[in-house]
Amino acid sequence: MAEIAVSFALDQLFPLLRDKARTLQSVHKEFKDVKDELESICAFLKDADTRSAAEDDDGIKTWHKQLREAAFHIEDLVDEYLIYQHQWPRHHSGIAALLCKPASLIKNLHRRHRLASDAKDIKLRVRGIKERSERYGFHCSSRERRGVNIYDTRMASLFMEESDVVGLEAARDELVGWLVEGTADRTVISVVGMGGLGKTTLAKKVYDDTNVIASFDCHGWITVSQSYTIEGLLRNMLDQFYKERREAPPTVDLSRMDQESLIGEVRSFLQQKRYLVLFDDVWNVNFWGEIEFAVFDNKKGSRVMITTRSMNVAEFCKRSSFVNVHNLQPLTQEKYWELFCKKAFRFDSDGRCPKELADISFEIVKKCKGLPLAVVAIGGLLSTKEKNAIQWRNLSENLSSEFEKNPHLSGITKILALSYDLPYNLKSCFLYFGLYPEDYLVNSERLIWQWIAEGFVKQEKGRTLEEVAEQYLTELIHRSLVQVSIQVDGRVESCRVHDLFRELIVRNMEDLSFARFVSKEDQSPPIAGITRCLAIANSPSDFIASLSSSIRSLHIFRVEELSENFVESIVKTCRLLRVLNFRDAPLGHVPENLGKLLHLRYLSLRNTNIRTLPKSIGKLQNLETLDLRQTRIREIPKEITKLKKLRHLIAYHLNFKVDFRMSLDWEKGVQMNGAVGSLTSLQTLCLVKANHGGVELLSELGKLKQLRSLALSHMKREYGTVLRASISGMCHLETLEISATDENEVIDFPIVSSVPQLQYLRLRGKLEKLPDSIQELRYLARLSLSYSKLGDDPLKLLQDMSNLMHLLMYDAAYEGKSLHFQERGFRKLKELTLKNLYGLNSILIDRGALPNLKRLKLEDIPQMKKAPFGIHHLVNLEDLYFVDMPNELDESIDPSGGQQNWIINHVPIVYIRHKVGPKFAVFDTRVIRHSRSS
Repeated sequence: MAEIAVSFALDQLFPLLRDKARTLQSVHKEFKDVKDELESICAFLKDADTRSAAEDDDGIKTWHKQLREAAFHIEDLVDEYLIYQHQWPRHHSGIAALLCKPASLIKNLHRRHRLASDAKDIKLRVRGIKERSERYGFHCSSRERRGVNIYDTRMASLFMEESDVVGLEAARDELVGWLVEGTADRTVISVVGMGGLGKTTLAKKVYDDTNVIASFDCHGWITVSQSYTIEGLLRNMLDQFYKERREAPPTVDLSRMDQESLIGEVRSFLQQKRYLVLFDDVWNVNFWGEIEFAVFDNKKGSRVMITTRSMNVAEFCKRSSFVNVHNLQPLTQEKYWELFCKKAFRFDSDGRCPKELADISFEIVKKCKGLPLAVVAIGGLLSTKEKNAIQWRNLSENLSSEFEKNPHLSGITKILALSYDLPYNLKSCFLYFGLYPEDYLVNSERLIWQWIAEGFVKQEKGRTLEEVAEQYLTELIHRSLVQVSIQVDGRVESCRVHDLFRELIVRNMEDLSFARFVSKEDQSPPIAGITRCLAIANSPSDFIASLSSSIRSLHIFRVEELSENFVESIVKTCRLLRVLNFRDAPLGHVPENLGKLLHLRYLSLRNTNIRTLPKSIGKLQNLETLDLRQTRIREIPKEITKLKKLRHLIAYHLNFKVDFRMSLDWEKGVQMNGAVGSLTSLQTLCLVKANHGGVELLSELGKLKQLRSLALSHMKREYGTVLRASISGMCHLETLEISATDENEVIDFPIVSSVPQLQYLRLRGKLEKLPDSIQELRYLARLSLSYSKLGDDPLKLLQDMSNLMHLLMYDAAYEGKSLHFQERGFRKLKELTLKNLYGLNSILIDRGALPNLKRLKLEDIPQMKKAPFGIHHLVNLEDLYFVDMPNELDESIDPSGGQQNWIINHVPIVYIRHKVGPKFAVFDTRVIRHSRSS
């Protein structure tokens, strides 16, 4: 995977060489020569990476390692060069240079000589590496894939006994229905999921179902995999059709037919037949384009079924066919325990887990996270072991190494590793998940900003880097490599990787010197050699000696103490850092010389004890993201206005120690100083106190044309005109949050009429009325109102908003007694929260209202003694929350005798929660479960 390192090195060199007016012309020439050599090497890298992974050849692996290290040295040298340029400006030449202090002049001349010498050495090294590439016979045109032997695993999936199939019953029934019933048009049915979920097992059970067999005139099962030819697939299809129908093959030799002739032969055979063709294990997104003309639409209810790890493969079929997609999910806890017991105790204990092994067995199987392939493999391995708790405990503690070396488990790694064939930019983004602890929910916004800071994201015309990075994340999700944990308005808020994928990532990123994750449980030797990214979940002081200039990003996780010596060592040693993440660390101060980290692009001090920022922060000319959430910083120094590349500035504090209900003061913003308008690259700015700077500050905001998200607190009515003028020029603004100085201050609502492209609007303050102009926000997906003190039912104006998906009204947003959701209103709304509405006593829901509502939450509405009338009309409701509601309501919906229980009987899960004690968000929760009517 030298491709990653070399591509990064080239990315560094290209912008450097575009500017011809360089101080060090000798270094510039050497860099140009290095760039030319690396570009020629890039042609060989695909073949080299493949052979390095597939062949046990020390020469190839050494070549690969040398190239990667050379690329790292190039990257280091370029960054050192840029630091030198910053310290030795262009105007220091001629007489001006002679006037410099002699000692400083001698020091800089020495550094210039060293940089030129290092660049020349690297050029010679790269040329030598290129010559060795020819010696090992790499071919730039090589497209051969070297697969792994997964024959046994696939055979097991195809010939699994019915009694061994666990947890797939509902999915099987759904797929059988899609195949047998439905339209006469050809339909493509795709089963999508990560490797090892049981896609092939499920597909085989569906394919062999008696109703399916009886419903089609002919059937074909075609295994595609990563290496295939269309001609080979077509010949395979024809062979199966002829054998099944016991028909004689054509007189023409199929092996001599070209693709066009074979397509014609297949079409001719299928012309009058209702057919089912199943393509198992499809990887290529263009596969459907290659095969669709053979499996054509004969209007007889024919079906094409596909199993794939890639959602893109499934979606590509939509261009010319009806498509149904089944996203296969991991097994539930109940089902994966059942499957494990069947495998581990099949010939012992009547298929039941002995009591003395129950705890350790459950601990082992939990690590599989519902992945059937892993459950089956581990269960099979343990079935060969003596039923001894000590041996099983030992296996559990060393499961990571067992996956790598144990032949019973190696198939799991091979299956998962197949998904690892990614473009280098996606590969580095995927590897980055290894820097987060196991089971860590990764915020996608933070992840995207870090990818950008690392240089993984490539600029595309007409799109921001954030938009490109979001597409990268979507691609990894569609390839079933990353799991979505929380999704809002179609955007991923948080995600994670399966623990077994993380094991694969950690091994690869360490082998490649890409990254290292060290924790309290880590028994590996001290960090040595080159490490680009370092994550520490341990006592950081233990790693002071391991800090080096090669580190590009440093992440601190879940540490209990953080010495000043360690923090000072970071600035002193890690001069080339791009990412510095102190989130949740016990950090009490930021070094005054922080400004020496000239390459720093991402700095997170979130949830630390930092009170002030050093003035040297103004020297961080490359800083793109500054995250100060939940710190004690209340004022941003004016030096920050020098940061022309700053894209995201987030600074606010939520005081969870106070009762936030009916209080605007629990959310605190920061004071901005200086000419904020100079931060012209800003896309995110929150939370800023509008009353510090007032009209002048709000006028400065008008210069920030790139803003996507803006949050202001302490707004006054008198600022409305200036703010309206400022945001009218923010043509990219998607999120706007405005809080008044107090609950009686009126927010001048018409300010939003100048930003019709808004997607999220949050208003905290009094509104004289909800104006008709809110309907002009046709892209609005989320609306949050609090302290609005509206007297008229606001639903009449909101119900026809075409894209509104989330509505939150809380803390006296509405002071009326009733709310009426009318027929055909709120067609897209998915989530509704009504909270702290102290005058509300009834809610009426007409039939046909809120047809897509998934979640309804009612909290602390003391006058509401009955559940919403008409709630039984919400047929798609999945989660229903009653929080701190009157006892009369709770009793009325109680499943043992509540008179209104019938109206919520269709909801899968109903929560009844009551706050316990003075602490924030501590509740006693009761769950009422109902079966789905379907």
